[in-house]
Amino acid sequence: MNFCSVCGAPVALKVPAGDSLPRHVCDSCGAIHYRNPRLVVGAIPEWEDSILLCRRAIEPRYGKWTLPAGFMENGETVAGAAMRETLEEACARIELGDMYTLISVPHIHQVHVVYRSRLLDLDFAPGVETLELRLFREDEVPWDEIAFRTIGITLKHYFADRRAGQFRFHTEDLTVAPRHPTRIA
Repeated sequence: MNFCSVCGAPVALKVPAGDSLPRHVCDSCGAIHYRNPRLVVGAIPEWEDSILLCRRAIEPRYGKWTLPAGFMENGETVAGAAMRETLEEACARIELGDMYTLISVPHIHQVHVVYRSRLLDLDFAPGVETLELRLFREDEVPWDEIAFRTIGITLKHYFADRRAGQFRFHTEDLTVAPRHPTRIA
């Protein structure tokens, strides 16, 4: 950040009084500009013994498979973001279940939240960010073609919990960037 979004004056990176971290501070109007992690929110749309995956039509990871998910917008709830992203990317209507995974990804300043959900019908179609959609059983998931590490982790938890007969909430911290971003840790 070079200029203040309040008054347009140049900003300086410094530790404001009463804080412990460097922030972009406007010396002209005194505004402190915080840069916080962004929320990526999505859902695991379930249908019987299958889940719905989307093949990405955009970068990053064009052509790879993922759950319907994306950045949360201002003014919406986390649950609302999960439902909106599923509708946008898969044109799918879901009944939202419990929050399932919360994964911190500090090296890219993101937090990924995924809910379990139930597809209300099989009337779905690719949205503008999706090349194709498909229901996958566990043995059909294209593990080497999963777009993001957080999605691979979420899916591994999901199928393990389903085999165990009990779903529980999972949290993780990915503190190191993977050597091979498209491979699942």
